[in-house]
Amino acid sequence: MKAAVVVFPGSNCDRDCYWASHNIAGIDTVFLWHKERYIPPVDLVILPGGFSYGDYLRAGAIARVSPIMGAIRDFAASGGLVLGICNGFQILTESGLLPGVLVRNKSLSFLCQYVYIRVERNDTPFTRGYNVGDVLRLPIAHNEGNFFAPPDMLDEIERKKLVLFRYCDSNGNITEESNPNGSLNSIAGITNENGNILGMMPHPERASELILGSRDGLGIFESLKEGYA
Repeated sequence: MKAAVVVFPGSNCDRDCYWASHNIAGIDTVFLWHKERYIPPVDLVILPGGFSYGDYLRAGAIARVSPIMGAIRDFAASGGLVLGICNGFQILTESGLLPGVLVRNKSLSFLCQYVYIRVERNDTPFTRGYNVGDVLRLPIAHNEGNFFAPPDMLDEIERKKLVLFRYCDSNGNITEESNPNGSLNSIAGITNENGNILGMMPHPERASELILGSRDGLGIFESLKEGYA
């Protein structure tokens, strides 16, 4: 399997994603500059966390019109795998590649902490290595991680089972207290209808080694690699 990590001005998790993908999961990984207009021969494109273009206007709003995004839209439309983490998730919603939007946290403050999320599906390229109901301990670091969608869109997301991860407590219970940012239906990560795009706010790349405090996120990279074994 081959992967590319997109680097935007203001990205600060690009090297973390490269390390987890290339050095830990063993996926052949390269960097891809935001001004490129083509995707090299890869199977996976990763949009990392950070503050692309300084998060001016809204998080991800400027990145969605960067040169590389046109190629990523075509890549995704042809079935290529796309993983957007934190700011990458925000870019995917701003680009219309995923439904909904990420708005200010309910607390109106930046959150940097570990959270628990529950695996809702394991029939996707991103989650095949987990069991439904598994509880993962991953870090978050965001100011605009509050997932919102109008009622009809939210109903459609739930009806089509697009939610892959929900915030929960350590026992897998969905509670208001375990939802760090006020996301509707405790949504922490969603996929598209074709299942080849994942956007999530928690950082799996920052939970890929025990020295980091958790390796629960490594399963996402291993799940992706397993599909090309």
